[in-house]
Amino acid sequence: MSKNEYSYLNLCKYVLENGAVKDDRTGTGTKSIFGYQMRFDLSEGFPLLTTKRVPFRLVASELLWFIKGDTNIKYLLEHNNNIWNEWAFKKWVESTDYDGPDMTNFGLRSLEDEEFNKVYQKQMERFKERILTDEEFAKTYGELGNVYGKQWREWKTSTGETIDQLKDVIETIKVNPSSRRLIVSAWNPEDVPSMALPPCHTMFQFYVSEGKLSCQLYQRSGDIFLGIPFNIASYSLLTHLIAKECGLQVGEFIHTLGDAHIYLNHIEQVETQLTREPRELPKLIIRDDLKSVFECELDDLTLENYHPHPAIKAPVAV
Repeated sequence: MSKNEYSYLNLCKYVLENGAVKDDRTGTGTKSIFGYQMRFDLSEGFPLLTTKRVPFRLVASELLWFIKGDTNIKYLLEHNNNIWNEWAFKKWVESTDYDGPDMTNFGLRSLEDEEFNKVYQKQMERFKERILTDEEFAKTYGELGNVYGKQWREWKTSTGETIDQLKDVIETIKVNPSSRRLIVSAWNPEDVPSMALPPCHTMFQFYVSEGKLSCQLYQRSGDIFLGIPFNIASYSLLTHLIAKECGLQVGEFIHTLGDAHIYLNHIEQVETQLTREPRELPKLIIRDDLKSVFECELDDLTLENYHPHPAIKAPVAV
C-alpha cells in the first residue's frame, strides 16, 4: 500500500488537532495552520485520493484549461466541469444585469436552505445555459480575469510584451535540465485586483535528477477538504505530462502550503474521511503518441484501477 495518501490524511489530523480558529474572507471561519509540506512519490501510483471519490475528469479538464491559457468558464462548461462556476455566477448575480430572485450570500446558504437551494439551482442552470449559447454574455460574465492560464501562458511585461512561462520552462527542461530556474509564477501583483480569485497555487518549480522530473508547488492558501485533493492531482498530472514530453520518468510531487485550513462547515466531513482506510492508488495512462503538453485533450488520459470510497459532499465557500 502506498504511503502517499497518508501524507494528506496526516495534514487533516494535524490541522484538526492544532489549528487556530480564524475568521476568513468568506465569513465561514476556519481551523488554520501556517506552513506545512507533503511529499508524494509519483512512481507509487497516481495520488488521487481513495478515502473519498475525487472526479479525475474535472481535475484533468481544469488543468487542460490552464495549459491552454483560457480564462473563461465556457470551455469548462463544455466539458461538464462546474468547479469555477460560483465565482463567475457571483459576478452576474451582483450585477445590474441580473433580473432574478435575490441571491445574497448564495455561496454559504445553497446547501443548507432547501428553498433557497431550489432558487439557486434554477438560476445557476439559467446562467450556464446563457454562457454556452450567448457569446456576448459569456464574454461579460464567463470571464474570470487574468487567472492561472493567463499568467502561465501570457504573462504581460512592463514593456507590453508577453512571456509564455510554461512553454519556456518545458523547453529549458529539454536543453538544460540542471537549471535552477524552472519556475512558473501565477502571482502577478498588478493583476491580483482584476482576478475573480487571486491565485492560491502561486508558483511551482521543476527539478530533474537521475532522469526523473519532480515538481514543487507553493500554495499560499489551501482549502484542505475541497481544494487540496484537486491541487495534488492536478500538479501530479502536469508533472506526468511534462515528463512524457521531455523523455523523463516521474519523481516526486512536493506540496508546500502557506495558510492550510479546514472550513468550520467541513469539520464533520473531514472527520468522516479520516475513519476510512486508504486503498490502492490508480494508474495514469497517457496516450503513447502524445508529443506535446499543448496538444493534450481529455481523451488522451485514462485512469486505471481507481476504486475509491464514496464522495463526501460539502459547501464551497465563495
